[in-house]
Amino acid sequence: MDQMTLMFVVGGATLLVSLALVFALAGDDGHGRDMKRRLAEISEGQKPSNPTKARHSARRKQDTSGFKILDNIIRALIPKPEQLKIRLEKTGYKITISRYATFTGILILLIIGAGHYLYGLPMFLAIPTGLAAGLFLPHVTIGFLGKRRINKFMKTFPEAIELLCRGLRAGLPISEAIVTVGNDAPDPVGKEFRGVANAMRIGQSLEQGLWDVARRIDIPDFKFLIIAISIQRETGGNLAETLGGLANTLRKRRQIKLKIKAMSSEARASAWIIGSLPFIMFFLLWLANDSYVLTLINDPRGMYMIGAGLTMISFGVGVMAKMVRFEI
Repeated sequence: MDQMTLMFVVGGATLLVSLALVFALAGDDGHGRDMKRRLAEISEGQKPSNPTKARHSARRKQDTSGFKILDNIIRALIPKPEQLKIRLEKTGYKITISRYATFTGILILLIIGAGHYLYGLPMFLAIPTGLAAGLFLPHVTIGFLGKRRINKFMKTFPEAIELLCRGLRAGLPISEAIVTVGNDAPDPVGKEFRGVANAMRIGQSLEQGLWDVARRIDIPDFKFLIIAISIQRETGGNLAETLGGLANTLRKRRQIKLKIKAMSSEARASAWIIGSLPFIMFFLLWLANDSYVLTLINDPRGMYMIGAGLTMISFGVGVMAKMVRFEI
């Protein structure tokens, strides 16, 4: 039972520090929130209302598993299905809410069964452990896949805008230029622009197709492109010059981000080393002399010391992570 307690302490400590590091790296500062708020205020006047809502409602009706009982359970357990659907769409895979919920439920049952039957955990510990791990792992995986796809999109997005500008300077209309980008640009940029071209072929407007993409590519840079195209179609102007300036700005922002990442690499490495060093030493000491280490766990005073140490490590890792993160 001592080894089981040790496993819980080390696993819980690792999870706590990892969560602190993830939330610190994923945090947003005031400048980023203000920029997103101002961009949302501007884009509200550009978004189409009724046709898009009708299409989205039709898509929601089709997002079912085919089993009415299962769909009712999913709708009852998921508080915000629309936000979850957007997160799933950001991955680029055809993952429906019903499939995600089914996989999560199966994973929870597997973890509970493994904890109870393989590791001998009592049910009052296996059930909360299975719920926490079964809900956390799919959520983190979906977030990782979505972030990876957005980063891949941003790598070739400035070149796609340049290709769009060359088509406009050659005399092509914006709709034909978008078709050219969809055919020539690499995925996922080409895939998203091909989706816009296909939507226009069935009667959807250009702005509606672009805003549908913005739901999956939720970044301010893409919304700037939509707003620039919408304003040019309403008021006129040199769209090629405007998009060329946008592409140049995006390319310079990416260069600055890479430079900051290189300059802060030492601090980030220090954060990882300092955060993981106590757990590495604990494991090595346990291999060398387990009775010496287990004294810290068996003694109630040692548990308080472990809790205080984990708290300080979490705060330290979070502060260092925030120090090396900049909003460009």
